[in-house]
Amino acid sequence: MKKVLFALLTLSFFAVACGPKGPTPEELEAAKQDSIRIADSTAAVVAAAEAAMKAKEDSIKVADSLAAVAAKGKKKK
Repeated sequence: MKKVLFALLTLSFFAVACGPKGPTPEELEAAKQDSIRIADSTAAVVAAAEAAMKAKEDSIKVADSLAAVAAKGKKKK
């Protein structure tokens, strides 16, 4: 029984030692390209959000200006 267990233990160590050593260069490059793609899409989303905020601020400024002009017009009458 000891010999069988020793043989199984030896085979399991051999299987672990001869297993995959890590990602291949192709897998590393694919992961790098995925990271770049994700970063680019995130940057695009942030830029779009900033543009939307600027447009909202501009429309608020225009509305305030129009309200001020309307208020001046009512005071003159």
